[in-house]
Amino acid sequence: MFRAIFTNSFGILFSRILGFFRDLLTASVLGASVYSDIFFIAFKLPNLFRRIFAEGAFTQVFLPAYAKSRHKALFSIHIFIIFLTIILLITLLVNIMPELFTKVIASGFDAKTIEMATPFVSINFYYLPLIFSVTFLAALLQYRHHFATTAFSTALLNLSLIGALLLAKDKESIEIVYYLSFGVVIGGTLQLVAHIVAIYKMGLFKLLYGGFKYLHRKSHIVKEDTKKFKNNFFPAIWGNSTAQISAFLDTLLASFLATGSISYLYYANRIFQLPLALFAIATSVAIFPRVARYLKNANEEKALQNLGRAFWFLTFLLVASTLGGIVLSKEIVTLLFQRGAFDILTTQNTSLVLTMYLIGLLPFGLQKLFVLWLYAKDMQLQAAKIATISLLVYIVFALTFIAPFGVAGLALASTLGGFVSLFFTLKVFGWQNFFAILRSRNLLYLIAGCIIFTVLLTIFKDFLSVYL
Repeated sequence: MFRAIFTNSFGILFSRILGFFRDLLTASVLGASVYSDIFFIAFKLPNLFRRIFAEGAFTQVFLPAYAKSRHKALFSIHIFIIFLTIILLITLLVNIMPELFTKVIASGFDAKTIEMATPFVSINFYYLPLIFSVTFLAALLQYRHHFATTAFSTALLNLSLIGALLLAKDKESIEIVYYLSFGVVIGGTLQLVAHIVAIYKMGLFKLLYGGFKYLHRKSHIVKEDTKKFKNNFFPAIWGNSTAQISAFLDTLLASFLATGSISYLYYANRIFQLPLALFAIATSVAIFPRVARYLKNANEEKALQNLGRAFWFLTFLLVASTLGGIVLSKEIVTLLFQRGAFDILTTQNTSLVLTMYLIGLLPFGLQKLFVLWLYAKDMQLQAAKIATISLLVYIVFALTFIAPFGVAGLALASTLGGFVSLFFTLKVFGWQNFFAILRSRNLLYLIAGCIIFTVLLTIFKDFLSVYL
């Protein structure tokens, strides 16, 4: 288990380092301007659908269903064709009516800005069918306990965007956005090619070829498997989409605030997502196939043991990341972004938003771990209900906090939604199971470590203040 976690973490770390270099270049070239807002808006729409259809609901429902299916080749290809067709239709619709979709995601933009953003929304959306195909192939590789290709492939997207920024750095801002948008599509293509190569090397081409070859004649064999998948998928879509809807609403509400607010959210969220992806997502991806198999074989005790080990590993890392991030928020933003068009005021606003996000790092991370239990036990409907409650809490607090706290209030509202989501997820998981995991000397070590680490961070902050 831990080997898979470290593989994922190292791959994500490598990709995120490149991602931060990409963001550093973007911040230096575009800063927090109307052009950076336009690109983030254009790239946010395909990312919204990607996380709902591809990385989120699809993987979490597909893997348990794939593990249980007796006709894996037919089942996997049947599901792939259905979803790729839906995504291609959505892509076509966005390209037919790009202005409408731009208005939906950035209602606060004026008519001129929406007109400027429209072509970039069309270009960026071609990333969606590419990344869905990547996600499908990644799920097959994960079932075979091969995680490296998926973990490292995001680096290809970042390299493509870095290349686009380097080629366009001396051009007009609007041209830079064009370069970035085409860089997104090229990056998605490279990711797909990398996964096709991995599928070939893992010997899975035969499975996919067999699925395509016999699908027309034998699709009825997997009718029951497909029906069960669809029944679980639609609640899973909603369960996964609420977090993305929350991010979407963040952007929508921020578009009504001062220019640059969308960019403050973006840069702060990029930093917040590093420990979340590096630790929580890497751990969840690594442990999910294992937990799903144990539960499929009615070995709940073994599944709980694996979950407990992952819990303590994740908790120590997330608590350390939270304390470090909050104490050093301004210093982190300064070191990463404050240069060129990214000025001191932008640093102050971004670091405040980052602090609000980081308060919710632990609940967001643990929720990603424990919700796997619900998906592995086909409890997608319960997960969807929890997500709905969390979204409603977020909306109430976002509308309450936006006037007095501005863009930082939106980040705080998201954090409070994360706490609510974890509470109800643990309630369904079972408080008895959770407290059984919690009863450990590790809790004392955690408390002592927090005290010592906070003191060391304060000393380190004073040391940094001399040089920053």
